[in-house]
Amino acid sequence: MRTWTEVEKEFYTPEEIKQSDLRVGIISELIKARQEKGISQRELEQLSGVRQPIISRIEAGATSPQIDTLMKILEPLGKTLVIAPINN
Repeated sequence: MRTWTEVEKEFYTPEEIKQSDLRVGIISELIKARQEKGISQRELEQLSGVRQPIISRIEAGATSPQIDTLMKILEPLGKTLVIAPINN
């Protein structure tokens, strides 16, 4: 039986894999920040002005948020985006 990593390399380019990994990392950090604050998606909706169904779709990876939407969500979580060098 092959691993997901082996299968993934057959269907996706290295660039696509990096983009996917980055996206998963951002979503994971968003969920972690919300959970650390102890707030629900509904509460985050009230704090950020971004509707709960949109937050849910972002957290599920079903949609990619625009930067301004992401910033609205991150602000009440006490987070922001940072451009940093990639550690390879």
